[in-house]
Amino acid sequence: MTPSLYQRLGGAEGIAAIVDDAVDRHAANPLLAPRFSGRDLPRAKQMGTLFFCMGAGGPQTYDGRDMRTVHAGMNISEQEFIATIDDFVAAMQDQGVGAAEANEVVAILYSLKGEVLRL
Repeated sequence: MTPSLYQRLGGAEGIAAIVDDAVDRHAANPLLAPRFSGRDLPRAKQMGTLFFCMGAGGPQTYDGRDMRTVHAGMNISEQEFIATIDDFVAAMQDQGVGAAEANEVVAILYSLKGEVLRL
C-alpha cells in the first residue's frame, strides 16, 4: 500500500513545518506582506496546518471557514496566487520534501484557484 501524501510529508509535524515556513515567507514577500500585516500569524499557521493535514489525508479535522468564505472580499490577483504557491514550493524545498510530493501539493493548491481568486 502506498503511503498517503500526509505520511510522505512527515505527518502533522512535517506539514506544520512547511506551513510555518510558508506563512513566514508570505509575511516577508513584498507582494503578499500587506495582506499579512497585523494578522494573527500563529492562528493562520494553526488553521493552515489543520487544513493542509486534512487535505493531505491526515486524521485531523479542519473546522474553520471554507476557502471561499475566508478569501471573500480580498480580490486576490493571479500574481498573488502564484506568489503564494511559490512560497510553498520554497518552503517544501527547505524542508526536504521530494519533487513528487511537492508536485502533488502544487496541484492541490492550484485546484483551489477558483476558491480564492478575485472574490
